[in-house]
Amino acid sequence: MHEPPPSLEHSLGGLQWQAWLETAEQIADEDGYVEYLGKNHAAILIEKKPTLLVTFESFGAVSARTETAHPLGWSMVRALGWSHLCLMSKGDTWFRDDWVYGYFDRLIDDGFFEDFEQVIFYGAGPCGYAAAAFSVSAPGAKVLLLQPQATLAPELTEWDDRFRHMRRTDFSSRYAYAPDMIEAAETVFLLYDPAITTDAMHAALFNRPNVVSFRTRFMGAALEAALIRMDLILRILAQMSSDRLSSSSLARLCRARHGDPRYQLNLLRRLRQEDRHWLITRLCRRVLKERSAPLFRTALEHSELVLNTQSIHDPQSAD
Repeated sequence: MHEPPPSLEHSLGGLQWQAWLETAEQIADEDGYVEYLGKNHAAILIEKKPTLLVTFESFGAVSARTETAHPLGWSMVRALGWSHLCLMSKGDTWFRDDWVYGYFDRLIDDGFFEDFEQVIFYGAGPCGYAAAAFSVSAPGAKVLLLQPQATLAPELTEWDDRFRHMRRTDFSSRYAYAPDMIEAAETVFLLYDPAITTDAMHAALFNRPNVVSFRTRFMGAALEAALIRMDLILRILAQMSSDRLSSSSLARLCRARHGDPRYQLNLLRRLRQEDRHWLITRLCRRVLKERSAPLFRTALEHSELVLNTQSIHDPQSAD
């Protein structure tokens, strides 16, 4: 008697690249496929309803994100019955690979994206670059990007020295300059923390009429992890799908960061750098009402001491 194939609830945690893909192929079963794109990339399709989410993800990030090691889009498959195409990379490759180019060429030739009523592309960082670059294959798609790079071509972004090992990678041939590739998209939402100068400079290169840039202040370099921690990415994608996403709705959603410990710590660091002691006391008192936080207790005591000293020497002083 044959055992039924594993379902979308099946954990992929602890599996290495090959075993992970083989198990994902069993899960996709008759509703999709796993296609190997050379040694370092793969495409995993689960086809359900006529909304297709296309995510670009790295195997390391997926494996570390949750115990189940599921692609982000599988949550949307389970919750809303969406179709999901995951492009997976073995490491951060920016998906600059002839195998990947050929795969999207075939999707275009086969009219694959035309079979769906709605297509949404998503990616963060290097995967955000890829989501933007390959969105050109589905004109009219919606695109969600978290702190993407526009390109790593040294003649254009020599100011970004974070990825020197990619300097010899071709960013000038096909599906290359991401800001040009999004011109056919219906709308693009780009989120970034302006305090990270290189991310802000890349974001500026995406200045296009169909791009909505949204600053996520004090969220830090690990923006995707922060939004996942606050259960926001799937809510953002759902609002995109229903045409309800805007700068205002993003601002409302991102109010959840006010209760996020990492955000609170980033904000405290900035306020301490600027000696904003009155604001430090307000922040620390709020945090300490919610949880025990020795660092915030120490910061509160120091700022209260500074403010009391200022008050003694200058009763009219203010922070």
